[in-house]
Amino acid sequence: MTRWLPCTLTALFTVTVGAQEDDRANYFNDPFLQVTDAIPSCPKQEKPKITVAQRQAETHWRAERGTSCYQSGRCRLSNAYLYDQEIIPRVKKAILADGRFANTSIWVEGQRRWVWLKGCVASEEQSLQIEQLVRNIDDVEAVINALVTVPR
Repeated sequence: MTRWLPCTLTALFTVTVGAQEDDRANYFNDPFLQVTDAIPSCPKQEKPKITVAQRQAETHWRAERGTSCYQSGRCRLSNAYLYDQEIIPRVKKAILADGRFANTSIWVEGQRRWVWLKGCVASEEQSLQIEQLVRNIDDVEAVINALVTVPR
């Protein structure tokens, strides 16, 4: 009976790990916030989620990317990802304080000092204004503008 125990445990472990492989989560805790919510037809944006396999594949790359910023003298903190938890709330605060973007539905996501702008705006001009505003925030290295124009 004891010789079956290892096989049973192995099978149980395999099933458990297999189920976890399909689970998607924000394993690296990349910040993601909704900033505005004025366009009802704008599709809700999803939090960043990856699989366990993707997490394992990205771990080395993130360590390398994060520390190269510091090693090259472009970052004062030891890892570029350490900035994100502070940058994204500042991006939200800047967009809200500006006053020109109350008629938008915007989400922001941060990763290694890069900011992704997602959601809907009323015009292309508004999209460019938001992008420029975020580019001017301290510690932001890049802005990826994925905003969609939805005329009202």
